[in-house]
Amino acid sequence: MVSVSGCRGIVGKSLTPEVVAAFVRAAVAWMPGPADGRRIVVLARDGRVGGESVHRVAENELIRLGCHVVDIGVATTPTCGVMVRERRATGGIVITASHNPAEWNGIKVIDGRGAAPSPADAKRIIDGFRAGSAFTRKGDPGGSMGAGTVERDEKATDVHVRRVLDAVAQVVPLNRIREKRFGVVLDSVNASGRIGGRKLLDELGCRVVHLNHSDSGVFPHPPEPTLENLVTLCEEVGRASKSCAAPGTANAPYADGETCWVGFAQDPDADRLAIVDECGHYIGEEYTLVLAVLSLLSSMKKEDAARAVFAANLSTSRMIDDAAAKYGARVVRTAVGEANVVDGMTRNAANMGGEGNGGVIWPMIVPIRDSLSAMALTLALMASSGKSVSELVRMVPSYAIEKRKVELGPGGGVAERAVAAVKSLYQSRGAKLDEQDGVRADFDEPGGQGRAWVHVRASNTEPIVRFIAEAPTRHIADAILDEAQAACGKGS
Repeated sequence: MVSVSGCRGIVGKSLTPEVVAAFVRAAVAWMPGPADGRRIVVLARDGRVGGESVHRVAENELIRLGCHVVDIGVATTPTCGVMVRERRATGGIVITASHNPAEWNGIKVIDGRGAAPSPADAKRIIDGFRAGSAFTRKGDPGGSMGAGTVERDEKATDVHVRRVLDAVAQVVPLNRIREKRFGVVLDSVNASGRIGGRKLLDELGCRVVHLNHSDSGVFPHPPEPTLENLVTLCEEVGRASKSCAAPGTANAPYADGETCWVGFAQDPDADRLAIVDECGHYIGEEYTLVLAVLSLLSSMKKEDAARAVFAANLSTSRMIDDAAAKYGARVVRTAVGEANVVDGMTRNAANMGGEGNGGVIWPMIVPIRDSLSAMALTLALMASSGKSVSELVRMVPSYAIEKRKVELGPGGGVAERAVAAVKSLYQSRGAKLDEQDGVRADFDEPGGQGRAWVHVRASNTEPIVRFIAEAPTRHIADAILDEAQAACGKGS
């Protein structure tokens, strides 16, 4: 899988050493050559088992290409972005398959801004990879200086945590968070977020129960932070909280009459965050961005909030629109993919952006989805509002969002036919269509129960077609998906 999100594959099968080296060559060939001829590239990996070999191949190729490698070891994707900025590097490479299962691995590229490459630049990297990447020391327009060098930097996570603390202090004074002594159950899935996540929570004065924090790289459950994969986390939060008070009771429940609990789950490269409320209920990844937006807006002066802009992709819940509208702020929509969201943020000078998969992009830290930023902003909102997560959730108009996926079979053209069929169906009904990425149709749900939308697109990271619908109720959302899939000839 090669896309705007990078390169991913099955280790030893589709992701071979030759593929890794070729993709690294394409990335380096795209990176601008500095005046002194030596590219500085920050290198990290997400810690999953088997990542060491991919990391070694990438590092050796960077050395062969004459780069100075700043190796930060097991570190999160946003940490790599932070260090690209900190070291004024040419770019960065992260060995990760993000939320994909353990047998997968891959490569994410980070540009000199500390962000995912723009869609246009991502295409140049992909084109170079498919063409075999003609990068050679002799032919490099940047003028490589022969064999490269390696520097180990063990302070990267500390730098990242400090940036988050400095930024969130401008939202809520840190002492206001620390004095709450929030209880946090953190699931780091034995991967890259474990050190930074724990350090941040300790710095914020939290009482932490840390699940899956070993350096084994063995995922204790499927790594995508979805409800079915976080049963243990939900149970642990509920156990810590003991019992739930009646709805509407401030900061309920408290296990000891003093501490309000919350659960956080990171994915392997820690760019996504899922949240569990104090009752042990998984609230859904869509709320992560909403709570971050509310945290930022509630800290602004009224006139600044009214000028604020946020970016979200087409598959993200309209809850962000409701949250922004409360303060008079504006939301712009983009194609799916972090690079597309960052591009939309840049074009619209957005204060924040993200995706409904638990990804929060706070440019004050780094223009990359960042679970540490999301955790800090959630705790800041809890501290400033005096409300628990469940109470904050009840303040936001809720919708039912349902997601399905259909695997792409042999023969090709499945995704294109699905998009065309859904477009034709809803175009005939006068729906508002957005074709930036597949097709999204917004329309009034028959029966007058409210607005709804459906989005059909090919995944950037898996060989599947995604069907996503949001409506006033789960029954309506499911019916919309049934209809969309039937239109595509996939049945219900």
